[in-house]
Amino acid sequence: MTTDHDWITTPVTADLLRGALDLEPTERGVLPHRLPARARGQIPDGQLAMAEAQPSGVRLVFRTRATAVELDTLPTKLVYVGAPPRPDGVYELVVDGRRAGRASVIGGNAMTVDMATGAASTRPGAVGTLRFDGLSDGVKDVEIWLPYDETTELVALRTDAPVEPAPDRGRRVWLHHGSSISHGSTAAGPTSTWPALAASLAGVELINLGLSGSALLDPFTARAMRDTAADLISVKIGINLVNTDAMRLRAFGPAVHGFLDTVRDGHPTTPLLVVSPLLCPIHEDTPGPTAPDLSDIGAGRLRFLAVGDPAERASGKLTLRVIREELARIVEQRAAEDPNLHHLDGLDLYGEADFAELPLPDQLHPDAATHRRIGERFAKLAFTAQGAFA
Repeated sequence: MTTDHDWITTPVTADLLRGALDLEPTERGVLPHRLPARARGQIPDGQLAMAEAQPSGVRLVFRTRATAVELDTLPTKLVYVGAPPRPDGVYELVVDGRRAGRASVIGGNAMTVDMATGAASTRPGAVGTLRFDGLSDGVKDVEIWLPYDETTELVALRTDAPVEPAPDRGRRVWLHHGSSISHGSTAAGPTSTWPALAASLAGVELINLGLSGSALLDPFTARAMRDTAADLISVKIGINLVNTDAMRLRAFGPAVHGFLDTVRDGHPTTPLLVVSPLLCPIHEDTPGPTAPDLSDIGAGRLRFLAVGDPAERASGKLTLRVIREELARIVEQRAAEDPNLHHLDGLDLYGEADFAELPLPDQLHPDAATHRRIGERFAKLAFTAQGAFA
């Protein structure tokens, strides 16, 4: 910690955070969560536990005259066996709605994952500090967006002037649930995931429940959405169900109905948009599961393969094409009695022409440029003209 300012330490409390559904006290500070404690108690695997604790869309928001801000955090960084080190997670500073800086925290905990076996272990590390300075001394609204891909324990917030919670700007709250693509995959930073970009373009407050590998129609996720205050809701369904080979067509339809029924229990008339999968050629007509190709991981190149058998579609195995057709049918059926339920074909966000221009680098996840395209298209299709959120 530097000493060239008269620092004021402000406890990190829920009124300074947006995008988190729970704040867990820790020995050092607080840990933001994107699923509430009751849901976390029902999580069946480490993948989802890790994903929900990675603060995609979570940001500190406050009003201040401070010219300098420091934040102590304890990140947990992922290390994949045999792969080069991953870049440090990015924190982004936004001042009065404009991006004003980027920084990273060095060190922290290290979680080592063996993608071949699924084994994971964590090595504890030290707290680090990021700093933004040179800010104007006028009253301003400051946001610090946390890394979408690093679990981030918040230890201390310091400024050289008092802070207070930023006032409510009267923006609508958009609650979104989806897969790793919604979580952030390989976006350029926390404000550049496609949901964050769409929210910025539309002028809404984002709560991002994009859960990497874990958009599986889990009832506890539906209950979390049911119990979260929101003006707009979207659910992006499909790719993880194929990735994991989690269910067959017979179970899929009732599971979608049950998920939507639970959300509707808490939001009976809220605009609710069901989004089908983006184009992913390896799984358009080939079922899951998905397997990593680790043959070139030492050079930092990872690709995914569809290892299902297309012939198994006849026995009810799911492909993306099957899921799109079924989601369109379900929404059409339900919309007859639910005029606030809407459907968006994921191919309108990213389709064959987009894949030809901006292919998926690992055959599964979009790159930074594709995140921008998806975010811009979602903002246009959902928030303008005749869109579900217009």
